[in-house]
Amino acid sequence: MNKKKIELQVLNISNSQAQAGAYAMVLGEINGMRQLPVIIGSAEAQSMMIEMRGIVPPRPLTHTLFASVLKVLGATLLRVLIYKVDNGVFYSYLYMKTEETILRIDARTSDAVALALRMDAPIFIYDDILEAECLKTEHSITPTQQTDDAATQKKTLKQLKEALQNAIDAEDYERAAQLRDIINQHKKP
Repeated sequence: MNKKKIELQVLNISNSQAQAGAYAMVLGEINGMRQLPVIIGSAEAQSMMIEMRGIVPPRPLTHTLFASVLKVLGATLLRVLIYKVDNGVFYSYLYMKTEETILRIDARTSDAVALALRMDAPIFIYDDILEAECLKTEHSITPTQQTDDAATQKKTLKQLKEALQNAIDAEDYERAAQLRDIINQHKKP
């Protein structure tokens, strides 16, 4: 059975109040309205933010080093696939190509996304996983889109609060903590 895959992009990375030293990475469906919050570590968050902002550190960071080694070895990153979620933990594969061989390598989602950002590779998720774990918003949001429209922000915040209440009602406290962090980010000026 061939499951439907949805392409994602990194929309935002913010501090997580759910876990000390953790961050919330928000992935959004390209040309869609669903968003997926994923809790990640501080090192991975820093690595992604550095790449997204175009900052060049004086020495290569781990993800940059790994991408450089792959390029020197003639490997390309074809795509990242988030293939499973279990108790709020997302599992991903790196699909790589070397000459005529396609390799599938298991990776933490945060590392996979950090590498995809450096190697300009698309990020995919199975539609059923995205549907089960997503936040649904009324409008599609892109990383460069300004959210100055107060009415749109108010509607999005209302939807986030409804999703938070649903998570609490379902006793999904990990998800509730993720949603709370995203709501707090929306409230910041």
